Amino acid sequence: MADALRFGVFEVYAPQVGGTYSWAHPACDAASYLDPERWVRMAQIMDRTGYDFLFFADGFGYPMLNGDISPASLTAAINFSGLDPSTIIPVLARETERLGFVVTATTGMDHPLPLARRFSTLDHLTGGRIGWNVVTGASQNAVADLFGHTEMTAHDDRYAKADEYVSLARTYWEDVWDDDALVADADAGVYIRPDRIHRVDYRGVHYRSQGYFGAPPSPQRTPVIFQAGTSAKGKALAASHAEGVFIQGTTPAHTAAGVADLRRLAVEAGRAADSVRIMAGLTAIVAETDAEAQRLYDEFHAMQSDEVVAALYAGNTGIDLLSLDPDGTLHQALGTGVVGQLGTSNIERFLGTPDRPAPTVREVLEELRGRGTRGFRLVGSAETVADGVAKLAAETGLDGFLLEPVFGTRDVEAFGEGVLPLLRERGLVQDPAGPTLRERMTGTAGAARLRTAGRV
Repeated sequence: MADALRFGVFEVYAPQVGGTYSWAHPACDAASYLDPERWVRMAQIMDRTGYDFLFFADGFGYPMLNGDISPASLTAAINFSGLDPSTIIPVLARETERLGFVVTATTGMDHPLPLARRFSTLDHLTGGRIGWNVVTGASQNAVADLFGHTEMTAHDDRYAKADEYVSLARTYWEDVWDDDALVADADAGVYIRPDRIHRVDYRGVHYRSQGYFGAPPSPQRTPVIFQAGTSAKGKALAASHAEGVFIQGTTPAHTAAGVADLRRLAVEAGRAADSVRIMAGLTAIVAETDAEAQRLYDEFHAMQSDEVVAALYAGNTGIDLLSLDPDGTLHQALGTGVVGQLGTSNIERFLGTPDRPAPTVREVLEELRGRGTRGFRLVGSAETVADGVAKLAAETGLDGFLLEPVFGTRDVEAFGEGVLPLLRERGLVQDPAGPTLRERMTGTAGAARLRTAGRV
């Protein structure tokens, strides 16, 4: 665990997060996501109470069943409907002072050049408060249809392309402009010194680029790189490139093993074990009393259904749980259709181990009810939840948590106003070391760029 915990909020520019159903609850404001003022309110609360960053998940796909969109995706708004989160970041940055912003962008959908320019722009506009969550995609069967592809790109091939994609983007950000290239010397009539700018000559298996990257270096140059994949290929990508890794929080013991494995892989990739900030999702419902918080959670749980669970799981894995024998295991679906070419971690976790037999399909449905893609869950008063956060951090070695709101801004405010001050009193939350997101994540003043942070 790092010297202090980092806290973000996991959101989408859409009706709700976590693959669960809660937008219709009267305590939730997520259905107002089209109103920018809703996001301004949330960002200002986060800025005031000391969260580190607002994290936006994103993607083009949606859950599919039997070759078409899942009906529950439409009626319950499960991973369908949404806007491009990168477009609202400048609005939120103008309304906040210190809050960081992490935006998901998928590799392999285009050439790295437009992405690199977009993130350079965002880093300038935010004063160095931007991060990039690297993903290879989700619901790839829907994405293939939308983009007119004849077939999905295989899982391992997506990660091979992603490694090149990130490497080329980093080349644009780090290697083209020297620090003293841009002089804007009006007297001499020189804007850029020709001897201080360098040509890209990148020839990879999947991407090529020759020429000059036109976006001047931003405060961080390279945005803080996050990654959220727990397959073998995903962890290898994280070990090579990621500064922050978002892993699935299951049991403390399983998560601790995942944390240790990622740190080992980072060392094998030539990096320090603590060079990666590892975080997990946290659903925290905080109220004045434990009983009131439990009442809110029970209301949320009662809104869930098998159809909601199945829609999300199909979008993530390609497996339609409702079409399987409820008394059998997931093994009955292996080797069929697109299974194994979408997300794999949410399949592998239910295949059983020597210590734990594979659960039945009915048990999988029950375990995922109200959980979706969410991680750990804490319900109670601010004191109860603060105790739970401290215990989870100690047991897992995690460097922080991403709050996954059930009731939107209400949950963000309750955690920020109630729990973060208690954690700060215990020394588990500290003020940022500097104005950039990288300084905030590393805890090191003056480490705004990869090289000064020791990340390259």
